[in-house]
Amino acid sequence: MNADTVLDITRQAMVMILLLSMPILLTALVVGLLIGMFQAATQINEMTLSFIPKLFAVVLAILLAGPWMLHLLTDYTLNLFHRIPSLIG
Repeated sequence: MNADTVLDITRQAMVMILLLSMPILLTALVVGLLIGMFQAATQINEMTLSFIPKLFAVVLAILLAGPWMLHLLTDYTLNLFHRIPSLIG
């Protein structure tokens, strides 16, 4: 296994991490931003106000994007397992 192969596997893993974390992080970011704007407009500075909606939104994002994320991760893992003979030899 040469350096190009290691870099290619590392690049694919980083892309996979970004794709798998993006739906959850973007959901939390958007909900947090909307709640922050609401808090700024109403001058309600309660820290727990942003926690519960973000939690529900992230759970909803996991439920909606979960099958896609699982399919993506399974395909990547199977592809990596199928490449093992060529990586060793």
